[in-house]
Amino acid sequence: MAMLAALDASIFHARHRPRRNAFRYSAVYLALPTTQLRKSRPSALLSIDRTNLFGLRTSDYGDRRTPPDDWIKSILIDWKIAEADGEIVLITMPRVFGFVFNPVSFWLCFDRAGGLRAVLAEVNNTFGERHCYLCFHDDHRPIAPQDSLRTRKVFHVSPFIDVKGEYRFRFSYAPDRVAVAIDLFDDEGLLLSTTVGGTLRPLKTWALLRALLINPILPFKVVSLIHYQALKLWIKRTALFHKPQPPTAAISR
Repeated sequence: MAMLAALDASIFHARHRPRRNAFRYSAVYLALPTTQLRKSRPSALLSIDRTNLFGLRTSDYGDRRTPPDDWIKSILIDWKIAEADGEIVLITMPRVFGFVFNPVSFWLCFDRAGGLRAVLAEVNNTFGERHCYLCFHDDHRPIAPQDSLRTRKVFHVSPFIDVKGEYRFRFSYAPDRVAVAIDLFDDEGLLLSTTVGGTLRPLKTWALLRALLINPILPFKVVSLIHYQALKLWIKRTALFHKPQPPTAAISR
């Protein structure tokens, strides 16, 4: 059974053309079995839908109305992924002092033997919009670390990247480590590379406090970096694209 854990994550982004731009930063993620989402206080410093130093709001996920654990299970039913009948683990950044911006959270859906059968990538942009990419094999076989699962890009994330091409996802999950790689390809080849990964550790009070002491701007770090990197691309005169209307479907594959 998956444990409630903290993920000391390293995030890497690299844009390969027409202007090369790459950066790496650290962040704290949580790995929460969905059974924990019904608890009000899974840890001393972590609360769900209540005030605490670290927290999660269930309205930040899914359709904002349905309890998130019911919501993700309903998706597996709707898409007929019956093999994902085991544990479901949410990988996400917590709110700190009530604030967070999660560019992407991942719902890892396992079978009863521990095989990874599906992953839902829940993507947020800075315009307050959200879209989900559902990854699973056509034949519903388990997802192996070397497997590349493709989805068409349909959701606007950055004004410097057009809404076209395809994402290629790779997922690796072990009791002590998780890693996700996302590559964006367009007609000219690889455009953007992103990786998120790190070591899973039991969620301890001292570990959360240590993360905040080492990085006191943690709750504002992601948004600050997004705007800083956007400024760098603007200075490099990278082409801009207008934001289209979001896709009508909440989930695509």
